[in-house]
Amino acid sequence: MGVLTKKPKTFEVQFSDPNKSAYSGGDKVAGQVIVEVAEVVQVYAVKLLGIGCARVEYNKGKMHCRDEIEYLKYEDVLHLDHQPTVDADDSITLRPGNRYKFMFGFELPQAGCLVSSYVGKFGSVRYYVKAVIEKSGHQYAECKRYFEVEEPIDINTQELMSPVTGAKQKKVTCMFIPDGSVSVAARIGRKGYCEGENICINAQFENSCSRIVVPKAAIIAKHIYRANGRTKEFHEKLTSVRGDHIISGMCDVWQGRVLRVPKLKPTILGCDIIHVDYCLRIYLHIPGSEKLILDLPLVIGTIPYNGMNSRTSSMSSQDGSGTSSTCVSLPSSPPSYSEISRVNHIDSSFIPLLDDYDKDDSPIFMRIHALPPPPSYTEQN
Repeated sequence: MGVLTKKPKTFEVQFSDPNKSAYSGGDKVAGQVIVEVAEVVQVYAVKLLGIGCARVEYNKGKMHCRDEIEYLKYEDVLHLDHQPTVDADDSITLRPGNRYKFMFGFELPQAGCLVSSYVGKFGSVRYYVKAVIEKSGHQYAECKRYFEVEEPIDINTQELMSPVTGAKQKKVTCMFIPDGSVSVAARIGRKGYCEGENICINAQFENSCSRIVVPKAAIIAKHIYRANGRTKEFHEKLTSVRGDHIISGMCDVWQGRVLRVPKLKPTILGCDIIHVDYCLRIYLHIPGSEKLILDLPLVIGTIPYNGMNSRTSSMSSQDGSGTSSTCVSLPSSPPSYSEISRVNHIDSSFIPLLDDYDKDDSPIFMRIHALPPPPSYTEQN
């Protein structure tokens, strides 16, 4: 035969269940390779490859870092259900006007041997099926079809259903002169969450510095890439909630403040070169100073809470703003007026409340009006 100049009219991979959104370890990947030719083709083999690989690539200073790990490698030679007459040299002749279907099927490695699909800024974990037509000892045409892998993470385990708590304090200075401190103590009902669930935050914020601070909470994705002995991190803020400003000498309490988990890829922990983790970041913006940040670890799973665990965990997954017994209690008496400076720290009719460099925020100002002297506290018997 002469040298071919035309590629196949149709050459594609089709999965048996096109509506299947993702596969897991041990699942069967099945389908067919469809071939239609524009002219007579003598084919020696139609091969199918199943490939899964994690890759990272980035620049760290002057070094170009690159690494990869293979998770799936499958290869097979496909045959037609109704095999055309095989030529003397074991080739198959495909003719125009016919639609040829080469069936395939293979099992993925068992659970625990794969890593969930992921595409990030400096790396990816991708799985695909590739079909190759070989003719006369060389490759004539190829096509590929990607598929998603999602390794299950069940949040209904003792570890992921346990409450997460934390506390942090920061001393504030002004021109190296002590200016009081700020603190945060927080608790969430469990560590594991799935898409659409609510994280109910119980927290107490205290402000004993002279500035006006603003509490916020956000879900942060931490992307970590490793190659050539180097590490590169990328942090991404996904969704957030904001509280009221806290003036000097005051505190604020969140009792069941709700933050909904958006659509997220599950936590990736089993890959040596790509790590995707999440945290609930609770923080205070302090004008003229760095934020006070408290990170509570989160695991984003695929199997949601089933309601069969402890009452505390059940309450934490519900919408609500009621009082929680896990929230730190407020001081028994309010601060005295003498503790709230109204002269030394107010030298303008506008006071900046927030020095926030987050993209979704803008500065907030409070206008100060002349106020009469406050009344004295009295005690009632």
